[in-house]
Amino acid sequence: MSASFYVACGIFAVAAYLLGGVNFAIILSKLIYHQDIRTQGSGNPGFTNFKRVYGLNAASVFVMLSDIIKAMVPVCIAMIYFGNVHGVGQFGAAFTGMFAMLGHCFPLWYGFKGGKAFMTGFGTIWFVDWRMTLIAMAVFLTLLFTTKYMSLSSCVSSMVCPLALMLLGAESKYVLIISLMSALLVVARHKENIRKLLSGTESKFSFSSH
Repeated sequence: MSASFYVACGIFAVAAYLLGGVNFAIILSKLIYHQDIRTQGSGNPGFTNFKRVYGLNAASVFVMLSDIIKAMVPVCIAMIYFGNVHGVGQFGAAFTGMFAMLGHCFPLWYGFKGGKAFMTGFGTIWFVDWRMTLIAMAVFLTLLFTTKYMSLSSCVSSMVCPLALMLLGAESKYVLIISLMSALLVVARHKENIRKLLSGTESKFSFSSH
């Protein structure tokens, strides 16, 4: 690859990381409720905890959508750029999305203490392979509606992504490696939830307004 490829990788990595670190769960909890979501509920600055603390309302829906869109924007641009210029659009999407997820998990703006990156990852996988995304969504929704454990659904559907991509065919081994690393990141960020699942103390996701 040319020098311009590596320069582009650096630019997209930094931009995606910084954008991924913008957390509207923190912003809206302070702006609307005059609290810090990191001190409420489980302390996780993400959609599930925000919804559990403040209910299913316009603010919580906005938090969920913002986590998705802040990955979709740089990932979409990266897919187009890397695809048209370097012929590796799938790599560009997966690579950029991983850094958006890292930004969400370890944000510079908030002392490197962030969320769990599932929704940010969801915003990424559409541009890696939409077929993989539909498979992962089916697994996620099936588990969520049957078990009502958001953490279990998130971890299992995340791990399904690299497996599905391997079966469907990836652009290169690097895309598979990045996909696996991103999935493992989601699982690692749910380690406390996994402990609670094993001990039977994990909270179930409610589909009601609270």
